[in-house]
Amino acid sequence: MMPDSTNQVSQTTALLLMAHGSRRAEANQELVDLAERLLKLNEYSIIEPCYLELAEPDIVTSGSTCVSKGATRVLMVPYFLSAGVHIRRDLAEARDQLMEKHPEIEFRLGPPLGPHEFLDKLVQERVRELDITHE
Repeated sequence: MMPDSTNQVSQTTALLLMAHGSRRAEANQELVDLAERLLKLNEYSIIEPCYLELAEPDIVTSGSTCVSKGATRVLMVPYFLSAGVHIRRDLAEARDQLMEKHPEIEFRLGPPLGPHEFLDKLVQERVRELDITHE
């Protein structure tokens, strides 16, 4: 029987979820909770949350953790709304540091969450929740 290539990819591809970070532990926990929910989907066996600043672990530390867990490719997923300075400069610098530290590993930096039609729909839903006269 031939090995399932999608299974092989999921075993060697890691997700690195990156948020800004907060001084409030509850805010940082949201990213940890997201990582746990994504793990339950069984699409990726390595999912690590990390933070740009104000919280631990940092991006380079969690990226290295992905490598130590066997990842040969790391998908760097920004939990940011727009492509501001943090994405264009700070996350790109973290990716470059990881590539220098682990030259045999592919690190792929993704786009921010927005703009995206799902985000538009989420904003509409939040407005509906606030607008009690909408009903």
